[in-house]
Amino acid sequence: MSFLAKANPSRLLLDDSVALTAAIEASQKLQSHTEYIIRVQRGVSSENSWQVIRRYSDFDVLNNSLMVCGVSLPLPPKKLIGNMDREFVAERQRGLQAYLDAVTQHPLLCVALPVKKFLDPNNYAVNYTEIALQQVSMFFRSDPKWEVVEPLRDVGWRIRKKYFLVKNKEQGKESYLLSWVDMGPDKFLSDKDLQSTMKLLAGLSSPYVCPLLFSSTGESSALLIRPFGEAGSLRDHLCKANPRENFLKKYANPKKSRPLELSHIKLYGRQILEGLRLLHESGLFFGHLHASNVLLDEGACRLTDVENGLLGVPSALRPAVTRFRKINTTESVDVFCFGHLLYEITYGRPPGGVPVDAYPDAPSAAVVSVLRSILSTEACKSRMPTVSQLIQTPLFSDVALQHSEKVPIRVPSRLKEALRAAKERVEKRLQEEQKMLHQHRRLTRAQSHHGSEEERKRRKILARKVRRHASSSRPNSNATRRALVAQPCGSLQKCRQSTCENEDDSVSVRNNNNSGGPPPPPLPPPPTLDSSSSSSSASSCSSSAAPLPAGRAALLSSIQAFSKGKLKKAQTVDRGRPVF
Repeated sequence: MSFLAKANPSRLLLDDSVALTAAIEASQKLQSHTEYIIRVQRGVSSENSWQVIRRYSDFDVLNNSLMVCGVSLPLPPKKLIGNMDREFVAERQRGLQAYLDAVTQHPLLCVALPVKKFLDPNNYAVNYTEIALQQVSMFFRSDPKWEVVEPLRDVGWRIRKKYFLVKNKEQGKESYLLSWVDMGPDKFLSDKDLQSTMKLLAGLSSPYVCPLLFSSTGESSALLIRPFGEAGSLRDHLCKANPRENFLKKYANPKKSRPLELSHIKLYGRQILEGLRLLHESGLFFGHLHASNVLLDEGACRLTDVENGLLGVPSALRPAVTRFRKINTTESVDVFCFGHLLYEITYGRPPGGVPVDAYPDAPSAAVVSVLRSILSTEACKSRMPTVSQLIQTPLFSDVALQHSEKVPIRVPSRLKEALRAAKERVEKRLQEEQKMLHQHRRLTRAQSHHGSEEERKRRKILARKVRRHASSSRPNSNATRRALVAQPCGSLQKCRQSTCENEDDSVSVRNNNNSGGPPPPPLPPPPTLDSSSSSSSASSCSSSAAPLPAGRAALLSSIQAFSKGKLKKAQTVDRGRPVF
């Protein structure tokens, strides 16, 4: 029976892995200090943005809280005299913007609670440590055999997950790890199905999966107890770090990080793949594989926190996964995370970015081959290999396992169906987020291309071509008018004289036809010239004209060659006269 508090049904489940970006929009001077107006945005949607106002002293407090990481951050220095000058304020604003960029783009600093509170005070004002203590106290009252040894502050990167070192009064001095975690946005199992699945994990006896000793879940949070690994995680082993220290101090800038030997790479990689295969064959979904979720226990690797996918908490590598639309299933996410982990244990550090197409020297070409099949550009844009295919590669196929027998997880059919439906909803949310990010990248590229200098030049050249084509394809009447205007004065006078003669001849023909027959069709009217045309033609008499079109030249030639003497008298029969 769960003792955890009920959740507020209207509360918003935030994905803490979604990146926050910050841009200083302006600064405002008050009487004794300067405030900086910062526009903060969550994800790629500009609608999900807000403003925060911060002083330089707020930046200084944030920087002091991050000094434990050992990373040199470019915070502008303090200045006591002249710090209100306009030039100094503008220079400091540029320096503070560079500082914000360095913090928000660091893979560990961007998820630290001080940074989240600085940029998003409304959503991160809750004291999760106090909430966790309240829940743990309620648990101890319901089960008094447990007691707290010490709280483990900030040993993990999750803001909504707190750790305590506890012991069982009935079992001596052996220590256990108690964790309290808030539910995430991918929690799609009902409370009943979630509790049933937790019982299965508590009864699991696999050499490659760390079991749960106790679990209690509610609508908003869960409380879990598992064995505490004194040797720490695989990442603690790589960084030569104390597992009880602050995660920023351990992992943000490790000084003693060392890669593994080839024999350990093969053995640990095969054991991790066997743990993933066990979960997938049982219908469970993980999605949270990284070096901190792999415990070292007497030379063997065991997956821990396998319940994270069921509780709906976001994955540490989700920002990288959402960039590739082909990584859209829970198994492909686990394979991608395994490639990330394999790179880390091979080179002693996680990859700086994905995809990775250039690899340093590795202990074996087989390692690089597996890495290319997962982390290369071609692999990320196509299909990920399956876990079974990775086990059959030359790197892992010849590894001798101490525990080769399979211990399947027996899942009832009704629970299997609930797990399948929850997994489909998890994959659907991932695919929707990938689609939105893909559309945003396309829009950003289009806007960047449209505003580039080359594109502006191309549009200018195209506009000139359009105007030139439009001017050359005007109606024939306009072209004829321009041609007539361009004729010499003598040609115009001849044209007018022949036109008048044609009019006189047509009149005489009509007068001679007394029989009343139908008149011949009228000749085309002479071109009319306005005042501007006549003035321009007069001024161009001394210059040569442009050649006329062929059809118009033939018409003018026939008009000039017209002679009245060539006309013949028409013989007509008037049938309209009345008969008496």
